[in-house]
Amino acid sequence: MLVIPAIDLKDGKCVRLRQGRMDDDTVFSDDPVAMAGKWKAAGARRLHLVDLNGAFDGKPVNGDVITAIAKTYPHLPIQIGGGIRDLETIQAYLDAGVQFVILGTKAVKEPEFVAEACSKFPGHVIVGLDARDGDVAIEGWAKLTGQNVIEMAKRFENDGVSAIVYTDIGRDGMMTGVNVEATVKLAQAISVPVVASGGITNIDDIKALCAVESEGITAAITGRAIYEGTLDFTEAQKLADELGG
Repeated sequence: MLVIPAIDLKDGKCVRLRQGRMDDDTVFSDDPVAMAGKWKAAGARRLHLVDLNGAFDGKPVNGDVITAIAKTYPHLPIQIGGGIRDLETIQAYLDAGVQFVILGTKAVKEPEFVAEACSKFPGHVIVGLDARDGDVAIEGWAKLTGQNVIEMAKRFENDGVSAIVYTDIGRDGMMTGVNVEATVKLAQAISVPVVASGGITNIDDIKALCAVESEGITAAITGRAIYEGTLDFTEAQKLADELGG
């Protein structure tokens, strides 16, 4: 299982939010490019970037920083989400050196766009589904849709998406532990690989996810835990490699 460090970008800085609230952020670095280098040196094999401003504005805002990270570390795969609403934005990110784009709000509002994007950019599209108690949220988690996360995920099964990133909003940034049960339930319901996100706090969460990796959980995204030091990233990836055989 891959352990993926998250770099959330707000106003050009590396931050972490609590439950997706833009007014409840902690700044961890003024230099996201250097932070990317830190995680690369620690053994990261992929980075998860989020344009938080973009998620709320509906268009890329921190694109220059994202491009700088991709150019500085050209051999480190990057997945980016936040404010990606059209094919032109996807093309621009791929041209900049990003490997995967994550469609969230656009995927939920216009599911047919996912198939179009996968057709044009095969192997580069991931769908991000963020949910609170199984209810999918959009627009930077500001709005609940009333749509069930499993039923929504099933709509993308045959589109060619590389993975579904599943985030439990209620746990994200709260350091309360990953929602293993809900993640497994989603992974069992679909054939697309699932990436766990939200709530990972310590090495026990990594162990718990590795124990259910065979259900189709291929990666885990971690943010606040590796910034606050409750999870040692290098140790986490080493353990995931060992437990994954």
